[in-house]
Amino acid sequence: MAVTQEIYSRCYCAQYDFVELQNYLLKNERSVAYRNVLQVELSVGDVFVFHYGVLVFWKVSLQERELFQQKTAVYELETLESIIADEFSFDLNKEKLQIKNDHVDLIDDELLTRLAISHGIAQSTKLAQFESRVQQTINDNSHIPRNIAQTGDTRLSRKNLAQLRGRLFITKSDIVLNYDLLDVPEFFWEYPELQHYYDAIADYLEVKQRVEVLNKKLETIHELFEMMADEQKHKHSSLLEWIIIWLIAFEILVFLVYDVFEVF
Repeated sequence: MAVTQEIYSRCYCAQYDFVELQNYLLKNERSVAYRNVLQVELSVGDVFVFHYGVLVFWKVSLQERELFQQKTAVYELETLESIIADEFSFDLNKEKLQIKNDHVDLIDDELLTRLAISHGIAQSTKLAQFESRVQQTINDNSHIPRNIAQTGDTRLSRKNLAQLRGRLFITKSDIVLNYDLLDVPEFFWEYPELQHYYDAIADYLEVKQRVEVLNKKLETIHELFEMMADEQKHKHSSLLEWIIIWLIAFEILVFLVYDVFEVF
């Protein structure tokens, strides 16, 4: 039975323990290592394993995809609660490269051609994970600016403010520290003649435009972070002011009591 010509991209985790995973796959599977990616030949089709937690399967059945994912699961770091997925179909031996309606027309079936295309697909899938995380963070905290607008206060304790600042910082820093994943892969330093394949799929998936939108959302998180910092400083200043007021009141009370005892 003919295998459907399809590409499946799946993001399972924040990243892999790539050194250990690479050692395992090179030892136990028919595989080849490239810069930050492994190509593994399966019984039908193959899979490209990217260090940032994405697998891109070409012509691989559901059963074999699940079996391979089970082998790599032990090397996942920060496994995602929900898998990020994307799918394409493709044909070979076309006159020119063309991408339309999630279908890719390829001129040949060369391994490096498929790897170049896979780089763009994998980045788009990873970008979708970043987008989901940032949007969820914004949605989860959208009530805070509304509370400030309505009441002038976040209605959060100092401890809750500190915890929220920590969560916002982690979300932003995790993405910023991994932002290089969305740059042109270093693979194309060695194979510049293949970059037009990557450029074509990246343009189709609007990676550049989506990165710009992601930057805007990260700016929103940064502004929210600064708002929380100001609110925390205000609460701390207010606490100090009240401490000073009570100390002054206590000092006055002591003075009055002492003065009364002196009278009697």
